[in-house]
Amino acid sequence: MSRTPISLPQQRSFGQTMRKGAWWLPSLLTFLGLMAFIVYSTWAAFQGVNYAFGPYLSPMYSPLLWEGAGQLVPTGHAWFGAWPEFLKIGLPLTPAFLILWAPGGFRFTCYYYRGAYYKAFWADPISCAVGEPRKSYWGERTFPLIIQNIHRYFLYLAVIFIFLLAFDAWTAMWFPPEGVTYAAAHEAGQLKFGFGIGTLVLIINPILLGGYTFGCHSLRHLIGGRKDRVTTAPMGKKAYDCVSCLNRKHMLFAWMSLFWVGFTDFYVRMCAMGTWHDLRLF
Repeated sequence: MSRTPISLPQQRSFGQTMRKGAWWLPSLLTFLGLMAFIVYSTWAAFQGVNYAFGPYLSPMYSPLLWEGAGQLVPTGHAWFGAWPEFLKIGLPLTPAFLILWAPGGFRFTCYYYRGAYYKAFWADPISCAVGEPRKSYWGERTFPLIIQNIHRYFLYLAVIFIFLLAFDAWTAMWFPPEGVTYAAAHEAGQLKFGFGIGTLVLIINPILLGGYTFGCHSLRHLIGGRKDRVTTAPMGKKAYDCVSCLNRKHMLFAWMSLFWVGFTDFYVRMCAMGTWHDLRLF
């Protein structure tokens, strides 16, 4: 029997591909989108002021454990009052740095975002059927990428934050009387029900974040009973299918929630600085 040798395809050099069209465009847009959020959120976290306006509290500072060291006027949102002495350690700490590690860790280790920033920042791979800048395989079974496996634990914290932000949306419906600060009205029990543009902004925020969080791949596995074959558990299968409805839109919720978190902080910040005027609907 005659044999015909078949040559295997050679490994492509970086950027080499037979694909047609702008294959690099999705990675570029992902890079620009994630980089814009990283730059803005880092800047906002370092501010330590203008994170609250009346009943509105920025999600980047929620829960507000202590008032920022640079916040001269109490906002009425802090759980434990003024910035404590033991946190005045010479570092530029703000209330945001005390809590952002939890939702940030959840999003950074998310299965969707891994694929997104692996392509956009590490070019691993830069796109399907496109040459990579390295010859070896960088998997997630060794350090440092093995730490991505803590995603399931960050999920538990992320779920708590959904309820905290939902409470912030409820708080955003209670306004102080004219001429009275929110902190004073809150302490005196003088808050009155109302609805402003900022209220709507804060309500949308946990809805989008909930769609992203409750569609998580880890939650789908957890709520399905942590089984490899969910069909063996009818109740788990129903729960698995329910989460799958959100999971199918996981990328959409990931980007919408990311944008809305940044926009919510920006809206509250602009109102606190007096740049924007919050319109009261009733």
